[in-house]
Amino acid sequence: MKFGIDRLIEDRDMRRPLARKRVALLAHPASVTRDLVHSLDALSALDDINLTAAFGPQHGLRGDKQDNMIETDDYLDPVHNIPVFSLYGEVRRPTAQSMETFDIVLIDLQDLGCRIYTFITTLRYMLEAAAEHGKTVWVLDRPNPVGRPIEGTLLDDGWESFVGAGPMPMRHGLTMGEMGQWMISHFNLDVDYRVITMEGWQPDGPGFGWPEERIWINPSPNAPNVNMARAYAGTVMLEGTTLSEGRGTTRPLELFGAPDIDARAIMAEMEIKARQWLDGCVLREIWFEPTFHKHQGQLCNGVQIHAEGPAYDHRSFRPWRLQALAFKVIGELYAGYELWRDFPYEYENDKLAFDVINGGSVLREWIEDPSSTPNDLEALTAPDEQAWRRTVKNHLLY
Repeated sequence: MKFGIDRLIEDRDMRRPLARKRVALLAHPASVTRDLVHSLDALSALDDINLTAAFGPQHGLRGDKQDNMIETDDYLDPVHNIPVFSLYGEVRRPTAQSMETFDIVLIDLQDLGCRIYTFITTLRYMLEAAAEHGKTVWVLDRPNPVGRPIEGTLLDDGWESFVGAGPMPMRHGLTMGEMGQWMISHFNLDVDYRVITMEGWQPDGPGFGWPEERIWINPSPNAPNVNMARAYAGTVMLEGTTLSEGRGTTRPLELFGAPDIDARAIMAEMEIKARQWLDGCVLREIWFEPTFHKHQGQLCNGVQIHAEGPAYDHRSFRPWRLQALAFKVIGELYAGYELWRDFPYEYENDKLAFDVINGGSVLREWIEDPSSTPNDLEALTAPDEQAWRRTVKNHLLY
């Protein structure tokens, strides 16, 4: 199969509209061709493309910032001698000055299929800037590595943020090209837009979203494999809690734990309370000691989520519900446990981080309510998931 960048590189006729235009590239470390050449280098090698600028999202064009919420500066690319503008530094939206450096921007970003992943917000901001400044946007499409499953409540009105680009569920089920189409429709953007589609992508085929023949490259430093991508729609919520999400270990965002919890007791209670939310994966007790971040240097007991191997069931695995259940159980087993972490999260200073991540307070309120049941959360969530499925149906390209 071929990603959008591969088709563009191989097909000179496809590139014809780029001739005699100033071209910019929005990319990150996973923006590579089938031969693992970075898209910036591959495009620069073509004699019919005039690259005049590049943009880097969170963590940078080349992945220079390892930890979360660390900003990147603008700089001059030392190899290609073009300006590289940071969209996660002094600004998150493209400036008027940076928009004047190109006519057409190629967006080549590997997403994780999750609302919280900031690259889709960067996509929205670039589309809005392009509409304002009369620029053309091409998305070089890539797989949604977790495929088509949809999960979670829709982001509430007034809760838009850098980790909440619009009213979508946590697992949105779209590729970046499809997401751009939804954004143009939803936000009523007047922008010249084109998707260079993939060839041969099967969202429900082998790999369940991520094609088995393609090598995985971290789109961000703590996204090391497909298992993490599958679990991320649940484990990302840990960033708003006092529990470790595994940063400072070799398996970040595939696990959760703390020095003062009993993983076996938590897993047993999860089985009792909502066994159906644990389908499609295997949970395993682990011990780990983070070398940095939360609980640094402390021995933690925790749970690792294995959405891989023979036990993995793509259609029944529901990481958002699974992780919500874990929070619910911890609150019940440990009365008064300080679960919520109160700190500025992704430029939001006056809202609880957990609520920012979830696009509202509904999930937290369900967790905190001693009388709430899994059926109550199901009743809140299922209608939103069905509504989103109907909304995006006409934007699907594959």
